[in-house]
Amino acid sequence: MSADLAVLYEHPKWFEPLFAALDGRKIDYVAIHLGDHSFDPSSTEIPAPVIFSRVAMSSFLREADHGIFYAQSLLAHWQGNGARVLNGPEVLAIDASKARQLSLISRLGYAVPQTRVVHRAEDLARAAEGMAFPLLVKANIGGSGAGIVRYSNPDELARSVRDRTVPDSIDKVLLVQDYAPARGGSIIRMETLGHRFLYAIEVESGGDSFDLCPADACIAAPGRAAIRMNAVTPDAALIEAAERIAEAAGLDVGGVEVLIDDRDGTPLFYDINALSNFVAKPLDVLGWDPHERLVDFIEAAIAERKRK
Repeated sequence: MSADLAVLYEHPKWFEPLFAALDGRKIDYVAIHLGDHSFDPSSTEIPAPVIFSRVAMSSFLREADHGIFYAQSLLAHWQGNGARVLNGPEVLAIDASKARQLSLISRLGYAVPQTRVVHRAEDLARAAEGMAFPLLVKANIGGSGAGIVRYSNPDELARSVRDRTVPDSIDKVLLVQDYAPARGGSIIRMETLGHRFLYAIEVESGGDSFDLCPADACIAAPGRAAIRMNAVTPDAALIEAAERIAEAAGLDVGGVEVLIDDRDGTPLFYDINALSNFVAKPLDVLGWDPHERLVDFIEAAIAERKRK
């Protein structure tokens, strides 16, 4: 072990701004690509005293042999051998389960969309009994809007189950969820750092498109429709909720997403995202670069470990 920081990452482009910010501060770090990694569970070696997980849930869309579950074991191994892991294995486990996210948010007393969870596609129609249509079927592990389908009526859902065209999840867990109309056609994503509010953006949520990723690599994806987004200052109650959710999830850095139900004005929290690669063109949208605050946080974590 020689570096002060190790960054475990998967996507080849998403973290270029992070690496540039680390280079600008002359932080001694090593970038570890998840794709071809292996480890010895009997070894006590760690790559750095501070490790930053940048594992994307959408990695299964890019690689059949994705490392989502492998990374949970790897990060737990490093953490068990003394590393401070930012967005560690417990956070990754929550990031990898929409069902766990909704359960956590509900325990904190915040409203979530009406949801039922199943582990067999054949049980979707039964789980939807008593729910109003239209509704959504969601994969428990998604990413970039993947694995979400809107159904207009019970017959349409039953036919999709019968034809085996419902979404699939790599962990075989599925959610049936109320299709809540977002007020103003947009959702609010609040980013947090160290359990504290960092900034918020309002992201256009149009029609049946659920890919609301606001980062550079997402915006530039071939064939992806442009989305509208702008910086906003949410109500104090929403900010407090995001901070409580981030703290309960152990989220060192990440986003909390909420929509305002246009039917009655209720804020519905529906997603915790541990992979914040921040908004595209931050100087234009925010007027400042959140990577600088992130590197401040990382430097503080490194300094704390050196004092021990």
